[in-house]
This record gives sequence, C-alpha cells and structure tokens, in this order.
Amino acid sequence: MSTEVEIRVPAVGESITEVFIGEWYTDEGQYVEADGNVVGLETDKATFDVPAPIGGIVSRIVKPAGATADIGEIIGYLEKSARPAPSPDTVSESPTETQRVMPAAERMMDENDLAPGNVQGTGPGGRVLKDDVARHLRSATGTGATRETKTVTLSPIRKTIASRLVDAQQTAALLSTFNEIDMSVVKQLRSSYRDAFEKKYGFKLGFMSFFVKAAVGALQEFPQVNAQMDGDRMIYHNYCDVGIAVGGGKGLVVPVLRNAESMSFADIEHAITDFVIRAKKNQIGLDELEGGTFTITNGGIYGSLLSTPIVNPPQSGVLGMHGIFDRPVAVDRNVVIRPMMYVALTYDHRIVDGREAVLFLRRIRELIEDPTRLVLEI
Repeated sequence: MSTEVEIRVPAVGESITEVFIGEWYTDEGQYVEADGNVVGLETDKATFDVPAPIGGIVSRIVKPAGATADIGEIIGYLEKSARPAPSPDTVSESPTETQRVMPAAERMMDENDLAPGNVQGTGPGGRVLKDDVARHLRSATGTGATRETKTVTLSPIRKTIASRLVDAQQTAALLSTFNEIDMSVVKQLRSSYRDAFEKKYGFKLGFMSFFVKAAVGALQEFPQVNAQMDGDRMIYHNYCDVGIAVGGGKGLVVPVLRNAESMSFADIEHAITDFVIRAKKNQIGLDELEGGTFTITNGGIYGSLLSTPIVNPPQSGVLGMHGIFDRPVAVDRNVVIRPMMYVALTYDHRIVDGREAVLFLRRIRELIEDPTRLVLEI
C-alpha cells in the first residue's frame, strides 16, 4: 500500500484559477516536518506557502519551479517517514543500497560526466542532491568561479508589477515634486516616549505612523490627491485607504490600511508591524492588497537618498520617504546640523495641479516638523 500523500494547489480566492510555482523549499529526497513550508506559490497579486500535510520525504515533484498549475492540481508527493538520522560524513566510492541519486542531481551529473560514487550525498540516507553536485563541480574548478547564464520566467507578481508600472507611465501624466523635512522633533519624540509606548502597546513607535497621520491630514485638505480618474470623470473618496509598501519574502507588497483617517498612532504601528511580519512569511491576504486611494513607500530603510516613486493606478498620488541624514541647514541665519529627509510626491497631473501637489507636500512637512498639529488637528 502506497504511503505517498498528494501535495495539491489550495484554493486561494474566487477569481484565482491558476498559480505559478515559485520555489520548492525542499528537493526530492529531502525530509520536511509536518506543517513545514514545502513550496511557495504565486499569483498576480500575492505569494503564499503550502505546508506539508505530514512529516516525510518529498518523493516526487510533479510541477517544477517556474511551471503553472491549476487550483486543486497535484504538484508533488510526500512519502510518510520519520525524520531520518544524520548520515555519516563520508564519500562512497560507488553507490550503496542506502545512497540514492535524486533526479535533478542525476541530470546534472550526466551533463557533466560524473559518476555517482564521486559525489558525496548530504540528503537523508546519503541521497545525492542537486546542491551536492553543484558543490562538487565548484570544488573541482579550484576557485569555485563559474560563468553561467539563467533564463527565468517572470512570476505573476513581477508580470503584474511590470504591467502596472508601464501602464502608469503610458496612461497617466506623471510628475514629481520634492521637499525636505527636518526630523529633529519627531526623532526627539520617539526617543522620549519609545520605552513607554513599547511597554503599553508591545511594539515600537516608528516614523511611518507620523507620515500616515500627516498624509491623511494633507489628503483631507487636498482631496484631489486622494481621488482617481475614471474615463472623463473624477472619483473622490471621503475616506483614506493608505497602502504601505513593505518588503515581503518574494518582493515588495502593498497592503492597505483601511480608513486610516480613523486610526490612532498605536493602531497604525500595530497594523504595519503585523504587515511586516506576515509579509516576510508570505501570509498577506489577497483582500489586503486590493484597493487603496493613496500609497506611501519608504526607500529610506534601504538607505535611499532620493527617488521618484511611481503611482499605483488608478491612484493619483504616492509619497516617497527617504533616508534621514545629518546635513548642514540654515536656521535663523545660522548654519546648524539637522537630521533631514527628502520626500517626494509623484502625482497624476491630469487630476492634480502643480499648485496642489506642492502645497500637499508642504503640508506634510509642516505636520512632521510640528507634530503637535497632528494631535490638535490644526
């Protein structure tokens, strides 16, 4: 009686009928714990992991990375097994009854005229894996240097990102305006209340909540930036659904803070902290990525000095934050050193005039440099 268990593509949403096999986290012949992530799948909106239904060895991979599969389709099999004991760190001169060469490794060995006994297997039971063959080939060159090219099919997310970015450039009249913000007061506030905030809420007070609150204030004052084009009509929103760009396990995702205008600093920080944690685990839901009336992206966490973010259609504006760097600035006719941040607003000029864009960004600066205004709403 077979002990193999099917690995199937789970249902991920009513409108999703097909997924892209992003990455198998284990090769054939490798052991995976029950509920451990075995394969990463991608759609045009999100990525997610499929856990192993049992503890066992990946016996067959039916759909390799880069292939597409339908919802419910079998993409692999697990062979029920207890975790194998570590194999001795020895090299067999010839294959033994416990040593097995996995298919991907066998293909690579055939391509390079290698005999199985020449490669040390590190998989369960001494199985020879593709990584073992690659390691052997690098070692054989003496330097480990290789010259290879690899063609990779775009994942659904990358296709969607590429399509939307090109669409934004071709269908909208995009323009960017810039300003700089003195972050001294906000930095002092965070320093003064960091411990008390974390003790009360269980997570840290970051910069993003200040910018979300400032953006909401500016969006309410300049509603064009929060609107969108619909043919020859303009659609205004009386709410602020702010997308926050966060780094995920498979790339950038932009989950949305719904009704950000009604959220407190703690609500915003809690939501963003949750987004960051789940994005790294590919656990952001498709419904959390849909919609949004405005977007904020923070290239500063990667050290960016200045950039021009691209609007996410059908939105009309995106705010780009950047790194905070000490710079000499003139204050009351004196040169002082202050922590400064450049900010950028890219907007659709069809719906937002230059005057409103400049005033919008200036309002952001005023609210960040004097955050008391955020509390008093003035």
